[in-house]
Amino acid sequence: MSVRVLVVDDSPTMQAMIRRKLAVDPAIEVVGTAARADQARAQIKALNPDVVTLDIEMPGMNGLDFLERLMRLRPTPVVMLSSLTGQGAEISLAALELGAFDCFDKSRLHALPGSTPGIGLVELVRAAAASRPHAPLSPIVANKPVSAPRRGARAASIIAIGASTGGVEALIALLADFPADCPPTVIVQHMPATFTPSFAARLDRLCAPQVQEARPGAVLSRGKVYLAPGGDRHLEIAGSGTRRHCRLVEADKVNGHRPSVDRLFHSVAAMAGTEATGAILTGMGNDGAAGLKAMRDAGAVTFGQDRATSIVYGMPAAAFQAGAVTEQLPLRRIAGRLLAECAA
Repeated sequence: MSVRVLVVDDSPTMQAMIRRKLAVDPAIEVVGTAARADQARAQIKALNPDVVTLDIEMPGMNGLDFLERLMRLRPTPVVMLSSLTGQGAEISLAALELGAFDCFDKSRLHALPGSTPGIGLVELVRAAAASRPHAPLSPIVANKPVSAPRRGARAASIIAIGASTGGVEALIALLADFPADCPPTVIVQHMPATFTPSFAARLDRLCAPQVQEARPGAVLSRGKVYLAPGGDRHLEIAGSGTRRHCRLVEADKVNGHRPSVDRLFHSVAAMAGTEATGAILTGMGNDGAAGLKAMRDAGAVTFGQDRATSIVYGMPAAAFQAGAVTEQLPLRRIAGRLLAECAA
């Protein structure tokens, strides 16, 4: 069955480039193009596309405003085309929070075939077509919440989380249920290096714990969440007990990713064992499955996001099939179970 795509971009040149990129897959058909928001609305109603590629900048209405209305009124898988500069990262993160499936770097449209690593536009469009479009999971709020303290956690407890496509929304929803004094939490979310500083700052504003990018040697402390920086290093933990700390390691990609969820989970299995609990959330591929299995084998309780609430039931499915998951849960129940397993 073919994937029917609507391309929304005000540049005829970009429209043609996107067509050429997608034409390499005979199962993908570009059924229409639109240069403005009003044209896009009419085309969506007339053509009912499986996927929309959407430029962030459009005349008459910016891409974010259009995306917000589309996801609220007619949820459709959307792949945003954006710049991965610092400013572009802020806008792209807002798009992901509004329900966009993923973002694709527009500069890669100019690259020769095979010259740029990572997931290509064809793969994103295919995955988007198979995803579960939805309205945003939670409202966007501006102020950091005040969280009441909960029953104390074991002194050496630690939480490890991995996510990929769909993870921006999922992590916001999950961490919104964490108290200000939560166990130290380490996270790998697959995203470019330009995104992670903005994402960490965004999570810090929205959630009760302190959220920061992981830094080498940072001691894992209660009430703090450490997000792996995107780029050229893997996040691991080292040390023991209450003196565990972050370690950033230069090494090859694992499962096509750096940082890799597997690298983090394997280090947690080795350094925390039964004192750890872990969760694998929505995402493409199988990164994290082997590492979560190592955590479970080391005595950790592990959770996987279920199919019904995953934007992409890829990483959680791979972990479940590998026997790495103690229990599959809807996203809204995972935070409570993670915290309960860490309770004294």
